[in-house]
Amino acid sequence: MSDSPFKLELVQVSKTFTGQGRTPVRAVEDVTLRVSPARFVSIIGPSGCGKSTLFNLIAGLLQPSSGQVLMDGQEIAGTAGLVAYMLQKDMLLPWRTVLDNVILGLEVMGVPRRESVAVAQPLLERYGLGGFERHYPRALSGGMRQRVALLRTLLYDREIILLDEPFAALDAQTRLLLQEWLLTLWQDFRKTILLVTHDIDEAIFMSDEVYVMSARPGRIRAHLKVPLPRPRDEQTVTTPEFIALKRQALAMLTEEARRAEALERAS
Repeated sequence: MSDSPFKLELVQVSKTFTGQGRTPVRAVEDVTLRVSPARFVSIIGPSGCGKSTLFNLIAGLLQPSSGQVLMDGQEIAGTAGLVAYMLQKDMLLPWRTVLDNVILGLEVMGVPRRESVAVAQPLLERYGLGGFERHYPRALSGGMRQRVALLRTLLYDREIILLDEPFAALDAQTRLLLQEWLLTLWQDFRKTILLVTHDIDEAIFMSDEVYVMSARPGRIRAHLKVPLPRPRDEQTVTTPEFIALKRQALAMLTEEARRAEALERAS
């Protein structure tokens, strides 16, 4: 049993990419962030600030150049398979039905099909995919495809879920519906979720905490607590507290975007 109060910690993590004959690129530098169990936390920052690099470090797909990646107080750097990771693109297998896509993670873990279906079927019914079990991805809307992908990610049954801009390609109305749907899912299962997004409204609306990153090399510019009551709905974004947090985050991101542009012009 770990003594750490945090489910996930990055402690002074840096990552420099080097290649033969190339100038080393510092993607992230001295990043420290801590996520408590069952919290919903977002990371925002200017383009190219290293958000996806951080996710690849957490997922064990990259080794940090320095620093520690900890889960429950234990070092996990370079160890894949400990977290569930969903990319922006849904990555549904076109030759598999909705049901067969949802149970893919269970199959990978060696769960027999009969048991996998018994687990998945009630979730499909409960979370708005009942009646679509035998449909193929090509017959689904973008929002429905993301629901399938999110359920598949959930059923991979990891305590930490990484979501890399899962709603970026959706229209505004569908995006709001999926945000509310995901919050319901999170509140039911109490997983620890870390979300990368370019959307400030989405980050604040969804999260308990928001980390703001600087321009490359990515550092933690600010750590914002989101004291908005739950459950949240479309009225949440009109409250003075929400608007104040948005202005604060937007000011920092605008400054970092200008800094990134200046650095690019100078290089």
